[in-house]
Amino acid sequence: MKILVVDDELDICEILQYNLENEGYEVVTANSAEEALKLPLQEFALILLDVMMGEMSGFQMARKMKDNPSTAQIPIIFITALEGEDNLVKGLNIGADDYIAKPLSMKEVKARVKAVLRRATQTNVPPSGEVHVAVSDSKICFEGISLDLNAKTATVDGQDIFLTKLEYEMLSLLLQHPGKVFSREDILTLCWPQDVFVLDRTVDVNITRLRKKIGSYGKQIKTRVGYGYCFEK
Repeated sequence: MKILVVDDELDICEILQYNLENEGYEVVTANSAEEALKLPLQEFALILLDVMMGEMSGFQMARKMKDNPSTAQIPIIFITALEGEDNLVKGLNIGADDYIAKPLSMKEVKARVKAVLRRATQTNVPPSGEVHVAVSDSKICFEGISLDLNAKTATVDGQDIFLTKLEYEMLSLLLQHPGKVFSREDILTLCWPQDVFVLDRTVDVNITRLRKKIGSYGKQIKTRVGYGYCFEK
């Protein structure tokens, strides 16, 4: 499995490359976002991306990737010395899959890399119950929303939309259980791996992003203050 490390600190690149190669990964390094963008990014299973670099920041590079259909689905873990929840939220809003603060713990890096890669290659769609949404072995449909469970694609009113794996799993969960309220803890348990630490706020950020992506149907993802979220007809 091929991983790209992008950081303007050579020693960080070397440390990450050494440790990840010892885990069996093939690792390529780049010392700037500009250098990284010249690489065939679609070949990588994961990108570890420093935020504070020279002319182009990691946030800017991530936005370029998410705007490009050929690289939009590549998982990104931000690595940064920046502190504070605002920076975490900014990274998640761009579409990051995880966020690691410097100074780095190699044990933490390895665990998060494994968790993100597992999340990107496995599907955890809960079994369907009695629902008013049309559910088959291969599709979930509600009015103009359609999820293809085999191709892992989503359309809204006939138009393809890009959802991250987390967004896809959250929408699948909510659509298959309309009217059922899921707490933030429920959503974290069902859609996030248990060995990755995330804040409750992470769920709110991803729900907000999901509502925007599904357009007029976003209003049907309801907030139940003090309880969680549900999908209503």
